[in-house]
Order: sequence, then structure tokens, then C-alpha cells
Amino acid sequence: MKKIALVAALAAVAAPAFAQSSVTLWGRINTTVESQKFGNNDRKVAVQNNGSRLGFKGVEDLGGGLKASFALEHGLDSDNGAATGGTTFWNRGSWVQLEGAFGAVRLGKWFPGSYFATADYVSMHNHDTGTSADNLYGTKFTTNNKVSYFTPTAGGFSAELGVAAGEGTAPRAIDVAVNYDMGPLHAGFGYEKVDDYKQYAVRGLYELGAFTFGGYYQREEVKGFKSRDVGRLAAMYTVGQSEFHLNVGGTRAGGDGAFRFGGAKQYTAGYNYNLSKRTKVYGFYTKTDYNAPRTSADFNSLAVGVRHNF
Repeated sequence: MKKIALVAALAAVAAPAFAQSSVTLWGRINTTVESQKFGNNDRKVAVQNNGSRLGFKGVEDLGGGLKASFALEHGLDSDNGAATGGTTFWNRGSWVQLEGAFGAVRLGKWFPGSYFATADYVSMHNHDTGTSADNLYGTKFTTNNKVSYFTPTAGGFSAELGVAAGEGTAPRAIDVAVNYDMGPLHAGFGYEKVDDYKQYAVRGLYELGAFTFGGYYQREEVKGFKSRDVGRLAAMYTVGQSEFHLNVGGTRAGGDGAFRFGGAKQYTAGYNYNLSKRTKVYGFYTKTDYNAPRTSADFNSLAVGVRHNF
């Protein structure tokens, strides 16, 4: 009886605190069946994962305009159930954050804001995942051991300034993202520096009725060594539950044409049919030519798939 009474007492104490918190289980399963061809190899049929994930996120109102929040995100291969990212379970994100009128401070692991401010925003047809992802955008994707400050949104502008501690075994990194969202116009700037590597990009996107047009320009450099330019244009036309997408990207290398596939091109055409706000069926054709003549890295795929968010 004493044990039962103790449990009841603890539950009574914990209940008010739990009521002030909100924890959400969420995720995405995104899978395609594809006809793929690599270089001069024979075409093959594959069941392909496209950025599937499982996550927990939560927020607690601390009063006085102050909130605490967290996120844990696990990447998984929907075609075989394996974890992505090797042995790291929360391989996509694990962070805690305090936010208020001053903005927000976040600690932990997550993807660079510079990427989301530029390349990800332009890849509208499948959220820059799977074999149709942007293969040309350059980044070191420093995600671990980070501290970032997020500004409040003012006049459509918001920004993130992040630093990653090398902790003696990895390079230190700086990541900057600036976003502008006001009406039909959306713009972004991203900057990333990891040791002698740096990249910066600008992005624009405009909504014009049923049409959406976007693009980015990126400069990628290694100090005293190599550099290249990357560009991408995207368009979407929406009618009813249907979306028609077209993406065209390319690189122009300077200094050394072999740097990150200098001179490469990528084309993607896609169609989405939204069965609901959470579920879509879709198809796409994507082709990446890295060099001439054809190399083993050249790739093209014809795909159909299903994506479900929960």
C-alpha cells in the first residue's frame, strides 16, 4: 500500500508540470520504385528511400514569454528499415532551445541554416531528398556540437548565426542564414566556413498565382586552391491537387575544372498528386551529367513513389 500511495503522490505532483508541456511524435515515410542507371552500367530496378525519418519534438511554456523546446530526429531507410547515418541513432537532429522576445538560443545537432535558406528552399518537388536531390550544391554539412542564435522576425527578416565547436577532433565551423518572407516574395542568404573551405549563396523565390519561380546562385571556394560557381532554377505550376515541377542546375568551375564536378548539369522533371495534406503520390525523371565523356558517376532515374507525413 505504501508503494501505491507513493506512486499516486508522485503522479499528482508531476501532472501539473506535464500539462504545461506538449510532446509530438512525427515523421515521414517516403519511398519510390525506380529504374536507375549509373554511367555505362546496365539499368536496374530499385526500391529507394527518400529521406524518411522519425522524430519527437516538444515545447513548454515557462511563462513571461519564455519557452523551452527540444527535437530528436532519426533518419531511416524505408526500403529495408535500417538506420541512416551509421551508428548514430539521432542522426538528423538532437537539440534543446530557449526562446523568448530576445529570439532563441539552440544547443546540439541540426542541419545548417545556410542550406535551408538557399538550396532546400528551391528544391520544391520532393524536399531535396532521394535520387532527385540537388547533387551539385556544395556544403560541408557541419551539424554536430553547435550553438546558434536565432533572431526574432522583424519586417519579414529573420536570421541564424551558428558556430560549431571542433572539440579538438573536428574543425570549427561558422554558419549564417538570413531569410526574408513577405507576401509572394521569399529570399535568402547563406554562408558557411569550415577551416579553409567556404561557400555562400543567395536565393530568391516568387509566387505568381498558380506559378512559383525560384533559383539560387552559389560560390564555393577552398582557400588558395579551387573554386566553382553553382546555379539552379526551379518552377512549379499548381492546379487543383496536382503540381508540375521543373528543376535545372549547373556548375561552372574556376581554377580547377575537377573541383566538385565542375561543369556538371542536373535536370529534374516531376509531378505530385496530393491525395491529402499529408499524403501524395508522385513521379519524376532526374538526370545528372558530371563530366564529358560519360563517367561512372553519371546518373539518371525514372521513379514513382508515395510520401506520407504523420
